[in-house]
Amino acid sequence: MTSSAHAAHLAELNVATLRYPLDDPRMSPFVEMLDPVNAAADGAPGFVWRLVEEGTGDATGLRPAGEDVIVNLTVWETQEALWGFTYRSGHLEVMRRRREWFERHIEAHLVLWWVPAGHLPTVDEALERLADLRAHGPSPRAFTFASPYTAAEAAQHIQAAPPLQPEQAVGSSRRTPAGDAAAV
Repeated sequence: MTSSAHAAHLAELNVATLRYPLDDPRMSPFVEMLDPVNAAADGAPGFVWRLVEEGTGDATGLRPAGEDVIVNLTVWETQEALWGFTYRSGHLEVMRRRREWFERHIEAHLVLWWVPAGHLPTVDEALERLADLRAHGPSPRAFTFASPYTAAEAAQHIQAAPPLQPEQAVGSSRRTPAGDAAAV
């Protein structure tokens, strides 16, 4: 994890329903982008952590939301840092081509929420925030890029949980040589 002067960090979960199994040739372009996009995330300004499956470089093998659903769970210092990576990096190419590989969602598939700096959210925590967003719409507890809340606005919803160690998170995070945790 990177050190930060921020008291709260932004957690992000997105889920994607696969059109085909990951080993299907039609998924090859997506699979080939995983390592470069994850490396870009790991080195992006404001990146803190990402969930990875133990013994791998990503979380595509974890299926906590269903056999055909992959998850991406990350933590960032600020919303601006996450936005910059999402829309101003090689990640944008994946976004542009997502309909080739993923089903169109009819309900929210991305949720943002604030966590205490140093806290690594679990997949269960993340899925609960997504369920909250789907059930109640955007709020300081669970929101989207289109309906953001600041850490100050969400202060009463930032759980003062002790920081989890990477091995306590579902899957795990691995440390990069710079000491940062690697991401999905």
